[in-house]
Amino acid sequence: MLSARNLEVVYDDVVLALRGVSLDVPDGRIVALLGANGAGKTSLLRALTGLLDVHEGEITKGSVSLDGEDLRRTAPEAVVRKGVRQVLEGRRVFVELSIEDNLKVGAHTARATMAENLDRVYSLFPVLHDRRALTAGYLSGGEQQMLAMGRAMMSNPRFLLLDEPSLGLAPLMVEAIRDVIVEINGNGTGVLLVEQNASMALSIAHHGYVMETGRVVLDKPAAELLADDDVREFYLGLHPGEDGSGRKSFRDTKHYRRKKRWSA
Repeated sequence: MLSARNLEVVYDDVVLALRGVSLDVPDGRIVALLGANGAGKTSLLRALTGLLDVHEGEITKGSVSLDGEDLRRTAPEAVVRKGVRQVLEGRRVFVELSIEDNLKVGAHTARATMAENLDRVYSLFPVLHDRRALTAGYLSGGEQQMLAMGRAMMSNPRFLLLDEPSLGLAPLMVEAIRDVIVEINGNGTGVLLVEQNASMALSIAHHGYVMETGRVVLDKPAAELLADDDVREFYLGLHPGEDGSGRKSFRDTKHYRRKKRWSA
């Protein structure tokens, strides 16, 4: 299990980004992490994968562990070797390299199984196989997201951490990414899915957390979060009693009909 316990993260010795956050990602499960921009979701991912130093951040309290082993002072490349891979927000592909060369970069910790993992990635993303010699910079946003996920899968990770994989994608591409996440999980990989598209995330997750201002404010099975009136109103754009018709985005919800129970 990948875990955080009572985690506090500070940037530049001044900005407190996480305030006592605890979270578990069990083996073989999908965990959704919801919250608006600035809630601390990306900071939590950085803490789990050892990337805080790059952004002048540090863990000041609490712990990060994998099966009880402390990861707080583990270098990012060592975290990858232990089976934890992150797909950063914004895809971050090497635009001047071919699709296949991008994928091979992701195999730097698993060179012995590169051919096997490459076949697996191409089975997950047939469009990448068909265009494998194409320069990555010519791919659409959705195809680049597939490439970023495929690159992470080249080390056959035990846990895959996804930061906003549906961001900026067309609805059909969001569905395709959703289906691939389900397939990846079905093959045994645990997934921590950070998403503002709460409906998509909760529809496939086993458990969910909601973050606001650096804290976890809700922690429930995903089905219970989908049925929770607060989540429906503030994250799905639905008011109590609505069945999904007239849905609007969280961003468009300027005034709430009632105060959230967790912030009362």
